[in-house]
Amino acid sequence: MSTPDNLRVIGKARRRIDGRAMVLGQTQFADDLSFPRMLHCRLVRSTVPHATIRAIHTGRALAAKGVKAILTGDHFPIPYGILPVSQDEHPLCRGRVRMVGDPVAAVIATTEEEAIEGALLVEVELEPLRTISDPLDALDHPEPRIHDYGDVGNVHKKVAMEFGEIDAALAGADRVFEDVFFYAGNTHLALEQHATVGLVEPDGKLCVWSSTQTPHYVHRALAKALEIPPHLIRVVACHNGGGFGGKSDPFNHEIVVAKAAMLTGRPVKICLTREEVFYCHRGRHPVLMRMKTGVKKDGTIVGMDLETLLDGGAYGSYGVASTFYTGALQTVTYAIPKYRFRGCRVFTNKPPCGPKRGHGTPQPRFGQEVQLDKIAVSLGIDPADLRLKQLAPANSFTANWMRIGTSGLRACIESVVERSGWRERRGRLGPGHGMGLAVSTYLSGAGLPIYWNDLPHSGVQLQFDRSGGVTAFCGAAEIGQGSDDVLAAMVAEVLGLTTHDIRVVTGDTSMTPVDLGSYSSRVTLMMGNAAIQAAERGRDLIASAVARKLDLPADRLVFAGGRVFDAQDPDKGVSFQDAVILGEALHGTLGTTGSYKPPPSPARYKGGGVGPSPAYSFTAAVVEVDVDPRTCWLEVTKVWIAHDIGRVLNPILARGQVEGSVYMGLGEALMEEQAMRRLPANLSGALVHKMPSMLEYKSPTTLEMPPVDTVFIEDPDPNGPYGAKEVGQGPLLPMPPAVANAVFDAVGVRVDETPITPEKIAKAIWERDHGRDPRCGPASFPSIDWPEASKVRTPAEGGDGTASNEKPRKSKLLASGFRLAPGSPGAKVEGVQS
Repeated sequence: MSTPDNLRVIGKARRRIDGRAMVLGQTQFADDLSFPRMLHCRLVRSTVPHATIRAIHTGRALAAKGVKAILTGDHFPIPYGILPVSQDEHPLCRGRVRMVGDPVAAVIATTEEEAIEGALLVEVELEPLRTISDPLDALDHPEPRIHDYGDVGNVHKKVAMEFGEIDAALAGADRVFEDVFFYAGNTHLALEQHATVGLVEPDGKLCVWSSTQTPHYVHRALAKALEIPPHLIRVVACHNGGGFGGKSDPFNHEIVVAKAAMLTGRPVKICLTREEVFYCHRGRHPVLMRMKTGVKKDGTIVGMDLETLLDGGAYGSYGVASTFYTGALQTVTYAIPKYRFRGCRVFTNKPPCGPKRGHGTPQPRFGQEVQLDKIAVSLGIDPADLRLKQLAPANSFTANWMRIGTSGLRACIESVVERSGWRERRGRLGPGHGMGLAVSTYLSGAGLPIYWNDLPHSGVQLQFDRSGGVTAFCGAAEIGQGSDDVLAAMVAEVLGLTTHDIRVVTGDTSMTPVDLGSYSSRVTLMMGNAAIQAAERGRDLIASAVARKLDLPADRLVFAGGRVFDAQDPDKGVSFQDAVILGEALHGTLGTTGSYKPPPSPARYKGGGVGPSPAYSFTAAVVEVDVDPRTCWLEVTKVWIAHDIGRVLNPILARGQVEGSVYMGLGEALMEEQAMRRLPANLSGALVHKMPSMLEYKSPTTLEMPPVDTVFIEDPDPNGPYGAKEVGQGPLLPMPPAVANAVFDAVGVRVDETPITPEKIAKAIWERDHGRDPRCGPASFPSIDWPEASKVRTPAEGGDGTASNEKPRKSKLLASGFRLAPGSPGAKVEGVQS
């Protein structure tokens, strides 16, 4: 990895700033918090998946030892939700329950044990309603409706978009490949369970400490659901023991303990059990996909048609965005000139799905990469060559108006192909041994906020102390990904300090400027740019004072090694502390701010707000597997992966993020699924988890984790801080399809669904041996009454990013030098201003 000589912190391996506290066990997580006179909360949850609440009897519980209060849905008349279009949750259910695990009452007691005992005494009368068990059931049975909003019946959201004349493109293709895939739902399995403490501070204001990735949106939900002016609420995001998207929603228990603290006047704490975390879920949507791709004889893609059906569970969560995400990024890796996407999300009586690492994109990436492998095999083309010949170029627009900046995907593919010996070893390892290749792309920050506005997406404030200390304030939530270290590194690099010299205060809505949260791999790019801006403003103020003292031009001063000195005469200078004192004497108390908002998206059609990003990362991976010929037991023996990171900020942290993504991707590929089962009819046919604990829900251990050969491709992106792009989510995406492709190379059969288990491999082999289609996977895709597609002319067709049924708007693209992904480089785009 190349690092410019003038960077002293960025790109250097170093201990993360919170590493010492974590290793010594000093880091405080939400469940570690304790306050005087603190009470404890336990939620009473539904045992029926769909029912009307007839009555809740609390008398016995209120009389129980230690019970101080019991809350029900009557205390919470106002709904909340993460998206403005999905305000469909109540902290405690009112009138109806929609899944097993829905909370109907909260017991507040002196101890956790007394709260549990009290909860067992609450009696809930439920009148069961018909259970909607899966997407086909939801499509076939519009009644009873799980929610009274959405498209129709139990359909939450349908979307249909067409970019170019896709039917004509497919009709003119030499070959058209059509496949149906299924990607199983799975959960985050964060080591730390959700926990929250609510209290009323001495000044009478509400404070909530919680294990959340989005303190800003928890703050917003509290203000709405509790009808409290926002400035009277403080939310503190504690260190998270893993989030991965599972702590991105505001949750019912956070609002419940806040209300309980207000009613009792005492701190109230809750820590969910592992089973309750499965009820919270918000994990990966189960997605059924039909993918149709037309190609020329040489494998060049001429068009792609994608349909997706999502099982959303009982509530909206991020579901509308998730639906769009299943079709947003297919065009960012390959030059696909014509593209149609149709997606449908339905409500079912199961725990709600939402964002999990890669949010909505691993599912279609699995289908796309497996289908490309099938195309390559059918045409007799090396799968690596098939991809290399049609990569979406850097600095281009896709058919669906995503703006690609830098792209290191070609270098990623070439790296893993060379390091793995792909060209020499693929197809030659012998029976039961195989190699598979897949690639991916991911966002470096969502282009739009959840609530559309013109405000910054991230802000940073710096306080300069005359002792020489610098404190950085930012609302970003540290969820284990190392964002606090990124913040300190940005400031330290600009000011010539070390990260140990920077104190950080993050995730506190009353003390820090707003950051929208730790999701969509946005923090490094957005917070990083804001931090650099704040640090440069502070540096300029200090430099002007030092320049006056030393009688030098300010632009000759260098900030490095804890000093400010003359570039031409390094001995002439002052310590950083003295420099701050000079700055304060000249300017008064020193404090600066920085903020960041992404550039506007060229996509202005409805739904175009999902997918745009200031920069895209790219990843390629080769996986090697062994399949036992007798048992079909599957083992991943090695992974080669290359990730286009833009610029590495801290190699140790970056490598950890890649390996964590590989681990999670292998878990989804091999064993993880959110499986449900029906209880006997006398229990209302309840849908419950088959795997409600970490004993049943299988995830890889160190025994299943193979060696990972990691390389970073550095091509600094001008939109990223010091050129950096994301690294936390993109490396997950190629793992499941690479495993599936490797299984085909090993035993010659396809498993077109996840997880890829021994029984599925055995079934595909049995089908092959009996002269049938050598695959295991879904057989068909249901007929869905799709709405008329919004037709958007592609850049190559002279479009302006607006759908045909929308009013055209003048383009205001800020970036220059972009060209078309499909077609000739440098072709003009009518109506687009550079």
